[in-house]
Amino acid sequence: MDDQNEILQLRKEISRLQAQLKAQQAPVPVRSDTASLIENHELITDCCRFSEGLLTERDVRKKWRLTEDVYTKLGGDEAFIEKVEAEKVRRTRSGATARERAQQVFVETPAVLGEILRDNNASPRHRIEASREIRAVAATGPEAQSPTEMFHITINLGDDYKLQVSQPIRPTPGNNEIIEQKAIPMIEDGDGKSV
Repeated sequence: MDDQNEILQLRKEISRLQAQLKAQQAPVPVRSDTASLIENHELITDCCRFSEGLLTERDVRKKWRLTEDVYTKLGGDEAFIEKVEAEKVRRTRSGATARERAQQVFVETPAVLGEILRDNNASPRHRIEASREIRAVAATGPEAQSPTEMFHITINLGDDYKLQVSQPIRPTPGNNEIIEQKAIPMIEDGDGKSV
C-alpha cells in the first residue's frame, strides 16, 4: 500500500514539474503597455546605454520585446525622454558611463598585448611589459588577490608593545605561518619580576 502512495506522489510531482517546465518555456509576451515601461528603471538605463553607444537599438528592443508601435510611443513620450536624460546626467556624473566604455575597450586589450608580445620587431622592453600586463589580466591565483582582501589585527599591549598580524582572507598555498606565542608577564612585583 505504501508503494502505491509513493507512486501516486511521484506522478503528482512529475506532472507539477512538467507544468512548471512548460511555463518556463512559454514565449515571453511582447510588450505593449507603455505605462509600466515608463516606470522601469532598468529599461531607462538601457535606453541611456543605447544613446551613449554602449548598446544597439536591436539589443534594447530584443531584450525588452518592444514592438515598433511601443518603441515609437516611448520615443515620443516627453516624461520618458526626461527620465532617460536625467539618468544620462546621473550616469555621467557617477562615472558609470566611462566605466562601461572602458570595460568594452578593455576586452580588446589581451589581443593587442598578444600582438606586441609576438612581434619580433618590437622592442624587448615592450614585449616584456606586454607579457606582464597579460599575466596581470589572466591572473587567477594568489597574485590576483587585491590588497583589500586582507585582514589586519592589531593588539595594543601597552607601553608601546603591539602585536600586529596581516594575512590574506583566503589561505594561500604554502602559507603555513603560525604566530608564535610568547609568555607575557601579567603581574609584576615592585622589582619588575613577574609573580
